[in-house]
Amino acid sequence: MPRVIALYRYPVKGFTPEACEVLTVLDEGRIAGDRVLGIRFANSGVPDDAWSKKYQFVALVNTPGLARLHLRFDHRALRLTISLEGTVMVDEALDDNGRKRIAAAVENYVLNLEENPLSLNAERLPLRVAGNGVTPRYQDNEAGQVTLHGRESLAAVAAATGDPDLSERRFRSNIAVEGLEAWEEQSWVGRKVRVGQIDFDVVKPKVRCLATHANPETGERDLPMLTTLISAFAQEQPTFAVAMVTSGAGGQIHIGDKVGLVD
Repeated sequence: MPRVIALYRYPVKGFTPEACEVLTVLDEGRIAGDRVLGIRFANSGVPDDAWSKKYQFVALVNTPGLARLHLRFDHRALRLTISLEGTVMVDEALDDNGRKRIAAAVENYVLNLEENPLSLNAERLPLRVAGNGVTPRYQDNEAGQVTLHGRESLAAVAAATGDPDLSERRFRSNIAVEGLEAWEEQSWVGRKVRVGQIDFDVVKPKVRCLATHANPETGERDLPMLTTLISAFAQEQPTFAVAMVTSGAGGQIHIGDKVGLVD
């Protein structure tokens, strides 16, 4: 029987994940604590409490070097700590001054990267911290879909890239499952799946972006993941994982929970 083998949430959009033993899925379908903050460009043109596309944030898609940062978010105290190679860059609460210092620290780090979206785009400065730290709202899709992949699909991609240690963190899913055939989860699109006690509608395959080219440890673009997915697996679009929405009430998902189709 397929089971949940790993769970992740991402407090700050485009930054490092939190590996979790339990995820809470809200009745609205979003995961509590997931993408509750984002580091947004000054010229995004949207309020800080509004959803927008990833390209209006500093994120892995435009700043692969973010992967080198280690992030810790205290969800109760609403305090964010960002470290580089064991040295704390910034450790601040989410009050006005703390937000400014967080944004300034990230801005300084990003501007010193060889590949960054700021040096030639002064209109994007100063960066600002968006979100209240509680409400999950900055997922790639405005509907806030939960993402899931099978470890067997990961193994197939690892073989295609020639990297047996390929990390699933490169794909930034919320739920990793073990016990499926490779790519079996793609056959779930348009069907209903139960994860633990929660029912989901699997709404679409997850089409990938340049964020997957970034090594989640080094921050280097070391693998042409998009072309690999298309060429090695005859895909029309580079696809890995599936996106899901709740089909009823939320609840908790635990590592070890059973996963299966609902008739």
